Amino acid sequence: MFQKFAASDDTLRVYEADRLVFSSRKDRLLPLMEYLDRFASEHKEVVIFDKIIGNAAALLAIKAGCREAFSPLGSEFAAQTLAEYGIAYHFTRTVPAIQRDDGEDMCPMEKLSLGKGPDDFYQEMVDIIKKAAKGS
Repeated sequence: MFQKFAASDDTLRVYEADRLVFSSRKDRLLPLMEYLDRFASEHKEVVIFDKIIGNAAALLAIKAGCREAFSPLGSEFAAQTLAEYGIAYHFTRTVPAIQRDDGEDMCPMEKLSLGKGPDDFYQEMVDIIKKAAKGS
């Protein structure tokens, strides 16, 4: 399943047992936020396939009831967070931190997520999305 995901255009897939319950091609953390908002309450013990798992995605995966996570790219921060919550993870490549697209600094969401728990970070993301929606 992981190889098929990695070769696909999907950025996120969520499985309950062997059944695909959610997939998305949206960027960054939006797919996880959408899954949490619309579907997470209906599913338990899910397996998440995400193209990039930084600490921010790890915290949202925990909030989503993830029991196992797979990604071609994960950060050491994400690995520590997932391990702390007893979630098995499989990263093809592990980097110290997820970087911005320009490679000049740490990804803003990775930075924002450090030192936060799943509930606190999720609420902060909800607030950011609401604020962005009002501004547009």
